[in-house]
Amino acid sequence: MEEKRISHMEYWPEMEVLKESDVMDQVIEAMNDYDYSKYKAADVKRALQKENRGPEEFRALLSPAAEPFLEEMAHLAAIETKKHFGNSVCLFTPLYISNYCENYCIYCGFNCHNKIRRARLDIDQIEKEMKAIADTGLEEILILTGESRKKSDVAYIGEACKLAGKYFRMVGIEVYPMNSEDYAYLHQCGADYVTVFQETYNADKYETLHLAGHKRVFPYRFNAQERALKGGMRGVAFAALLGLDDFRKDAFATGMHAYLLQRKYPHAEISFSCPRLRPIVNHADINPKDVHERQLLQVMCAYRLFMPFAGMTISTREREGFRDHVIGLAATKISAGVSTGIGSHSDDSSQQGDDQFEIADGRNVEEMVRAIKARGLQPVMNDYVYI
Repeated sequence: MEEKRISHMEYWPEMEVLKESDVMDQVIEAMNDYDYSKYKAADVKRALQKENRGPEEFRALLSPAAEPFLEEMAHLAAIETKKHFGNSVCLFTPLYISNYCENYCIYCGFNCHNKIRRARLDIDQIEKEMKAIADTGLEEILILTGESRKKSDVAYIGEACKLAGKYFRMVGIEVYPMNSEDYAYLHQCGADYVTVFQETYNADKYETLHLAGHKRVFPYRFNAQERALKGGMRGVAFAALLGLDDFRKDAFATGMHAYLLQRKYPHAEISFSCPRLRPIVNHADINPKDVHERQLLQVMCAYRLFMPFAGMTISTREREGFRDHVIGLAATKISAGVSTGIGSHSDDSSQQGDDQFEIADGRNVEEMVRAIKARGLQPVMNDYVYI
């Protein structure tokens, strides 16, 4: 594989370069300068007392010094969540339509060197899956593929988006990063939301985790959300995969990335995902740097207090009890009826391709609705109305 390990900072010829954007430079500089060990209890107290919190307050709230204040952070986060989102918790499910991948990412179940069952649904199979999901009452879907342009080209993803428009009010995509013209095409096909995980914002660590494929190019992935907005997408979601590197610095960089793009594109809807590493097929013993539930909750509350208008998704990577605890507190969106394999939603099909990772909460939509209502919250199937 050595011959394929070209520079992770150089664009490939087909990759669009946003020459006018300095967002990446700003984020990386801020992250490198972030010394969370210097923050004390007094800094955290000042951050909690502020009404409008900026990057400096965000730094304090992510620091170890804030851990003893977690209960107060959670209380204030719940107030902000209720102020901006009411009692609503939005439901959705991901639909994986292909798990072919051309990247060699050592922590991911889909990576091209992992010996798993590969599958790609055809249009008829995709429609069966979508109909089965829609029959549960869900009105939002997130379409996912492995990162293979050869097996899941833009036209294929576009057809899936068009089909989704028959069954769902909202269509999001979580696929390989694209140029802005490709995002514009998928927006025309019905997609209006793009999620991209940067995985880690530490470029040196990123290089050791992504050994081959398009995903190896750090800046191209970093600027995916901005290209999506230039392509006309309504909203974009940000995430680091917590546990790949120093989670406090990665969470800080994620927040700054979202913050700077929100300032640059005020019309954009911004949201966070908060995933931690999970075991994968053939590597159940994957050993992430520990990020405990209290620390994950701290990250989520810090996001909420820093960017109170941002949506926030809690993944099925997390256990049932934790997910129930954070909805309404900081999270505003939760998945249900989840499978990360290929072809497992419709009654007349069995799973054709292996999962990307193991989930921790397998509740279906009906069970998730009951859980939301049990917390005095309102399950919502659609949080955006086109007129």
